[in-house]
Order: sequence, then structure tokens, then C-alpha cells
Amino acid sequence: MSKFDEIRYFYDHEVNEKLQSIARDPMMKALMSFTFPGVEEQVWLEQFKNINSISDFQHQFVAYAVRQILAKSSDGLTTSGFDKLDKNTSYLYISNHRDIVLDTSLLNLVLLESGHIMTASAIGDNLVKRNFLNVLAKLNRNFLVQRGLPLREQLSSSQTMSEYIAIQLQEENRSVWIAQREGRAKDGNDTTQQGVLKMLAMAAGDQSLIDYFKTLKIVPVSISYEYDPTDSLKMPQLLAQHREEEYIKGKNEDFNTILSGILGQKKRIHLHAGDVIDAELDVIAATIENKNKQLQAIAQIIDDSIIRNYKLWPTKYIAYDLLHNTHTYASQYTEQEKQLFIRRLEMRIDPSDPVSKEYFLAMYANPLVNKLKLEGNFPG
Repeated sequence: MSKFDEIRYFYDHEVNEKLQSIARDPMMKALMSFTFPGVEEQVWLEQFKNINSISDFQHQFVAYAVRQILAKSSDGLTTSGFDKLDKNTSYLYISNHRDIVLDTSLLNLVLLESGHIMTASAIGDNLVKRNFLNVLAKLNRNFLVQRGLPLREQLSSSQTMSEYIAIQLQEENRSVWIAQREGRAKDGNDTTQQGVLKMLAMAAGDQSLIDYFKTLKIVPVSISYEYDPTDSLKMPQLLAQHREEEYIKGKNEDFNTILSGILGQKKRIHLHAGDVIDAELDVIAATIENKNKQLQAIAQIIDDSIIRNYKLWPTKYIAYDLLHNTHTYASQYTEQEKQLFIRRLEMRIDPSDPVSKEYFLAMYANPLVNKLKLEGNFPG
């Protein structure tokens, strides 16, 4: 029994048996009907018999499912920056986090189609409590982040995950994806939690923090959706925070959020791969001695890259102008785009509630605000 068994994705020799164990689950039928409309159940059940690795499953089924999601609920996916990455090198992709399933699914579709090494991806175990979702996640090379543990167990779990990530990158030549923070950014502010970097550093061993982070080959990734399909679902938590109340998730909230993310309208989507963080680490090593301050500086570099390379769709400019009651960015959108966005707002929240309206608009406007601050152009 390996110490990684509680969190790891499946080994290839386990794949066929695990896939067969969920093949007749109603949720699999729904997923396959969505991916291959009009194809008889017996056809894909027969094809499942020949799936003997995660790669088989991703190439023959998952990639088609993600393409179908894009075809049915978006106006297309564009990318930039990936051509600068070596196709035979494993990277640690750290991205902003907007959607539970799609962020990593879209990244991996891009990597698959461009011939880069695909990722092992972190997912909270609270999101895959249902057996079907747990097995499906591990068939798609997801490893589990254990949530809600007592402090001592949390430290041990973080150490295990840190070592697992290191093994993926350095021994398996497998890229890894993790979000820059625990949970999605509900308010549009993309900031890297230092705790994520502390967890990564736990496997450094005898190496200095900076030397170890160089070996990880961190690539910040900026993910930008023109419309957030889960925008209205993020509102109750934001409003609870506004009222300084504890927010308690509903029983099926995570599952409903996953479905909304997949099926909801996203319009255009852009993924940008930033430059590998390397030379900046030398500067940190030469100027900062304190380990915590080094981690803060690394977090800032990741944040700056994600914010700087975040694609600003018209919705961000519209939200800013509506929020501030200006026409500052009127040249960045059409009147039709503005009216569509206003209609979306009116359908998804109570527009007569000024607090709801402010939080909804800020969710869309904050990536623009953060970019303006980074560039020193923010009036506030």
C-alpha cells in the first residue's frame, strides 16, 4: 500500500476495471448522450472494453466531451503563449480558478491538441464525494486534495500531496495543474494563496526554497470567460460575506455548480500560458532572505502574470462602466453587447437590490480594475 493511495489517480492497469464499474451508471449514460448524441449505448459500452489507459480514455472520450461543451455553450476557445513551451517538458501550471471542472479540462484539451504533456490535476475531495464523480475524476488523471481535516492531519496530507506533485513533475515527467487558491475566486479577484506555495515547498528536502521552485518550472495560466456560467450561483456566498454571516453550502450545491459550469453559456474563452518563472527567482534569492517573504514575492509574480495576461472581454468593461456610472470604456464594447449584458444581469439577480447589483458587476469588473492597478493606471 502506497502512502499516495488515498489521493492518487488510477494506474493504467486499473483503468479498464474502474471504467467498467461506472459504465452503466445513469450519469455515464447522460454524459455519453451529451458527448455522442444519437449514438446507441451499446456502441460506447463496447468501446469501453478497449480502454486500457488514462490516455486512451482522455483521447477517445474526454476530449470529445470537452469539445462538445465548447460547441454547445461557448463561442469558441482561443489561446496564446503555449507555443513558447517545450513539448517534452513537464510544467507546474498554476492558474486562476473560475470553474470547478472546465478550467483544467480546457487546459488539457489545449495541451492535447498542441502535443504538450497533459496534466495531473488537483481537485478537492469534497467535490467528488459521489462514487461516479470520484471514479471519473481519477480516470481523468485528477488527484485529491483532502479537505476539512484536523490541523495535524492537514499538515501530513499537505506533505503527502507536495511529495506526490514532486514525483509527478520530476520522476514521471508529468505536468501538474493546481489552482492559485483553495476554491474559486467568487469576486473576480485572482490572488495566489501563500498556503498553496507553502504546500509545494514541503517537498524541497535539502534544497533551498528558490532552487526547489526552479525545478518545478511554474507556468502561470490566465483563464478568462466572457460570461461566467456560474455568476449567479456565486452571489449567495458574496452576499453572506457582505452581511458578515457564515455561509453554509447547500447539499447538492457543488454538483449543481459543476453542471452549470458545463452547460451554462460562456461565450468566448481565452487561455494564456505565461513565461516559466525562473530568472525572477534569482532576483528573489539575491534580495530576500526570509522564507515567508520569498513565498510572498513568488505569489506576487504569479499574480502579476495572471492579471497582466488576463483577456479582458467586453463584459469586463461594460461592468466597470455600469458600476461606476461612466462611459470611460464605451469604445471597448458595442451597444448591443451592453444591452445583452444588462439583460443577463436582470435575469440572474434582483436588479432592484443595490448590494446584489454591486457585487455582480464587481465580479466582472475586478479583473479590469486589477490590471489597471498593476499598470499604475487606476484612478482610485
